[in-house]
Amino acid sequence: MPPYSPELNPVENLWDELREKSFHNRMFDSLAALENHLEAAMRDMEKDRECVQSIVAWPWIINSLMK
Repeated sequence: MPPYSPELNPVENLWDELREKSFHNRMFDSLAALENHLEAAMRDMEKDRECVQSIVAWPWIINSLMK
């Protein structure tokens, strides 16, 4: 993978999903409140295996793991 290639990094797409679904137009009173919200959002995302898989299980990744 090239040194700077966020479009090839599936984790970047997870962050996009979190920002879009859980942080859209939100403000927080403190860093602790933001961290708590992030933790809850990540736990919710973790429960939706199909969603996460659809975001990160790109064919070239799966193929490289199967070799």
